[in-house]
Amino acid sequence: MPPGQDDARELPTPVLRVPAREPVIAVDAMGGDYAPDEIVAGALAAQREHGLTTLLTGPPARLRPVIARLGASSDLRVVPAEDSVGMGEGALAGFRRPRSSIAVACQLVRRGQASAVVSAGSTGAIVASARHRVLPLPGVPRPGLAVLLPTYPKPTVLIDAGATADPKPEMLVQFGHLGVAYAQIALGIPKPKVGLLTIGAEPGKGNALTRRAHELLTAEPQGGAQPLYFAGNIEGGDLMAGAVDVIVTDGFTGNVALKTLEGAIRFAAGELRTALTSTRAARLGAALQRRGLRELSHRLEPESYGGAALLGLGGTVVIAHGASTARAVTSACALAATLSRGEITEKIRERIGVSEQRRAHFLRRER
Repeated sequence: MPPGQDDARELPTPVLRVPAREPVIAVDAMGGDYAPDEIVAGALAAQREHGLTTLLTGPPARLRPVIARLGASSDLRVVPAEDSVGMGEGALAGFRRPRSSIAVACQLVRRGQASAVVSAGSTGAIVASARHRVLPLPGVPRPGLAVLLPTYPKPTVLIDAGATADPKPEMLVQFGHLGVAYAQIALGIPKPKVGLLTIGAEPGKGNALTRRAHELLTAEPQGGAQPLYFAGNIEGGDLMAGAVDVIVTDGFTGNVALKTLEGAIRFAAGELRTALTSTRAARLGAALQRRGLRELSHRLEPESYGGAALLGLGGTVVIAHGASTARAVTSACALAATLSRGEITEKIRERIGVSEQRRAHFLRRER
């Protein structure tokens, strides 16, 4: 049998159709700094702790020993993929490598054999492979990468965090719809407030992109789209304020903002740790505040959030951090299952006003 073909010994059911309420998660076992060991362990924990079904994509010869060490030979199934995309490779590799582990995972979703994809591999390669194989939704020319910021009392959705660096103003409006659908399903917010990230709160502030996007966000919805609850502009200093539920921006700005916040949180955590351990009195105070500090640490820990959701495609794709441990992979699988159960793709279709005629035309497309 040629490498990469579905092998009945690895996947007992050749055509596995996804039950409506039982998500099947295709996990790219070769993506990530600690693949495949941590990825396999995380997928196994997702099955045992959350009752999910996971399919591992990757070379069986590499994955079988890892599965055996975990005592999961009867629990985990492998879909063969002899190729893999390195962490240093970009979008071109994801586009051109049809038998890579991430490409095979995306193909499982497109064929209806899985509900969602989870990968901790190269973000550029994942985005390119998903766009090429899962395919964009009609009316959504570019996907948006949605991440959760650890604001209080509920997280805030930031979109786009790096999938589309140079969007048009109309795409920022679509990002708003993607973010609203995500907030409704993942955070349980019925009517999320949307804010536009720019350099001033006044409507006229910003560059040409944000000024035009502001005009479109305040205008009446077009093309059958649902209305957005637009709260206006927000500035960089408001990212962690929790003033809105969804923050819309372009992928370049969003990625810089996200990494700046990550660095600032690491710095603040290090300084706090030093202050709490510098003297005996400080250590005593830290012991008395142990519960509160533990809750704060959990809220700021990226592994608790499950990664970023790539929205606007014909299936659910969750991108975990490249340095993901087993715990982070488990969280990513749980997030993918939540979005799948919430039918986020259908919700996005409804929000942007995709007609049945356009949808049928999209489903007939072949590449």
